[in-house]
Amino acid sequence: MIRVLVAEDQSAVRAGLVLILRSAPGIDVVGEADDGERAVALARELRPDVVLMDVQMPRLDGVSATRQVVAEGLADVLVLTTFDLDAYVFGALRAGAAGFLLKSAEASDLIEAVRTVARGEGIVAPAVTRRLIAEFAARPTREARADPAVLDVLTRREREVLSCLGQGLSNAGIAERLEMAEATVKTHVSRLLGKLELRSRVQAAVLAQELGI
Repeated sequence: MIRVLVAEDQSAVRAGLVLILRSAPGIDVVGEADDGERAVALARELRPDVVLMDVQMPRLDGVSATRQVVAEGLADVLVLTTFDLDAYVFGALRAGAAGFLLKSAEASDLIEAVRTVARGEGIVAPAVTRRLIAEFAARPTREARADPAVLDVLTRREREVLSCLGQGLSNAGIAERLEMAEATVKTHVSRLLGKLELRSRVQAAVLAQELGI
């Protein structure tokens, strides 16, 4: 059973999200929050598998709430966005969000996104993620581009997996591309994130794009 906390300040939207998720087998909505502070408090109390987090909320915005949830290892965060590619979205990426989902997404996409993040695959909606990665990497105000030397800590196989992440591939897609078991892919992803001191697959994908690998 995937335990989900829904954080959304608009009551009608939140009710709709909860209704959709509770209709899906294997998903249990364990809590609801109408602001960022409440979201963090409930994440600490309930320890859900996934927090569905709106980026624009009162008291504590979704980016700051995401940063706290991720830093404390409370749950993976799936960010809800209108995808205007504004500071909220990029801030959530830096904060370690596991994935991004359009508020206009179909119910089936929402359910699949939650399940994907719960499996440890932070990249959801590949078309959306690729656009996000490309836009983030191309921002003129971004910090200095990463030094290729950071990859020296990776094995050849880990570099290949990182390249696949940069293309928005899922674990299954990477397994097929590199002809290895999905369990092995998950191990490689976990190891390369640790070596590169990254919080999420999305951050790894951005790094791959910036380095052009």
